[in-house]
Amino acid sequence: MDYRHVKTMTDENGIIQFSVNGVPDISSGYTVDDNARALLVALSMEEEDRKKYALTYTRFLYSAQREDGTWCNWKIGQKFIPDIDSEDSIGRAFLACSVAAQCDIEEVHRLSIEMVVKALPNLNKLSFPRSVAYGLVGISFGINVLPGYRAYVELVAKEYCQSLISLYMSHRGPGWNWFENKLTYCNAILPHALLAYYRMSGDKKALRVAEDAMRFLGGALFREGFLDIVGNKGWWVRGCEMPLYDQQPVDACSIALAAMEAYQITGRDDYLWMADLARAWYWGKNRNRISLYNIKTGGCHDALTEYGINGNQGAEAVVSFLLTEQAWQRLHKENREPKVDRGIQEEAKRIV
Repeated sequence: MDYRHVKTMTDENGIIQFSVNGVPDISSGYTVDDNARALLVALSMEEEDRKKYALTYTRFLYSAQREDGTWCNWKIGQKFIPDIDSEDSIGRAFLACSVAAQCDIEEVHRLSIEMVVKALPNLNKLSFPRSVAYGLVGISFGINVLPGYRAYVELVAKEYCQSLISLYMSHRGPGWNWFENKLTYCNAILPHALLAYYRMSGDKKALRVAEDAMRFLGGALFREGFLDIVGNKGWWVRGCEMPLYDQQPVDACSIALAAMEAYQITGRDDYLWMADLARAWYWGKNRNRISLYNIKTGGCHDALTEYGINGNQGAEAVVSFLLTEQAWQRLHKENREPKVDRGIQEEAKRIV
C-alpha cells in the first residue's frame, strides 16, 4: 500500500486540507473531516507508521472537540474557526472515533472512548440525512465498546434508522428509489447506514430499503460498465439529466464501501461487481479513461473533470482512495483472490 502522499500531507498537527498539485498548502489548514478519514486509514497501516499516524489524527480530533461533544471542523495555524462547521463533520468524527475505540494502541483507544462518550449526549440531535447516516454507522461500530450506554445508543440507532426509512418512503416513486429528490455527495452512505443497522439489529425492513436503494444506485451509476459518479455541477435533480462532472474521489469511496458492506451481508456477486468497479474508477476505468492515482507522488487527484483531471492532490482525495484500496484488499483476501485488472493499473503510469 502506497502511503507516501498521506505522509507528505501530514505534519505534527494533522493532515493538511489542500495541496497545490502534489505540494501541501499549509494555508488551507486542517479539518476534522479529513483527519477523521485519515484516522481510519492509519488504523490499517503497519507497525510504527500505524501508531505514529493514528496518534496524530486522534490527537487532532481530541483537540477539535468542544465541551458539548461537538467538533469544530477547521483549524488554521493554531486557531479553530467555526466557519465551515457541519453536522457531517460531527458524524464523521463520531464514526472514526467509534472505530478507533477498538484500537489496541492505548492512547488512541483511551482518547477515542473519551470522545465518543463526550459526543453521546448530543448525538441524537443530528438531523441532516448524511449526518444521521454517519452517526448510525458509527453506532454500529461502537455499540460493543460502550456497554454502559447500550440502551441509549440502541434507541438513537433505531430513531436514525426510522428517520432514513421515512425519507425513503416519502420520496420514492416510479424509477426513483431514493431518500431525497436529488443525489448530491457521498450518496451511498445512506443505504450503507441501513445496512450497518441491519448488521447490528437484524431489522429486515432496513435491509430491504438499503437493497432497493443500492439497486437504484447500481442501475443509475454503472450503466456503461464503469462507475459514473454524480457530478457536483448542479448535482442530479429528479427528472433531470445526471451531470457527469466534476466527479470526486470521496464519492467513489462511498459507493465502494457501501457495496462491500452489502456483499458481506448478502453474499451477492452484483455488489462485489459494484465494489470492484468503484475501486477501478480510481485506476482509470472511468468516463475519461484516466487514472486519478498519481504514481509519482502516491497521491490521488481531486476530481475527474470534463477536461481531464484536477491537478491538485488534497487530503480528501488521497484518504478516500486509500480507504477504498484497504477495504477492497481486505475483502478479496477474505473472500476470493483479487481480480486485478493490470490494464487499469497501467493507466496510472500516464499521470505525471
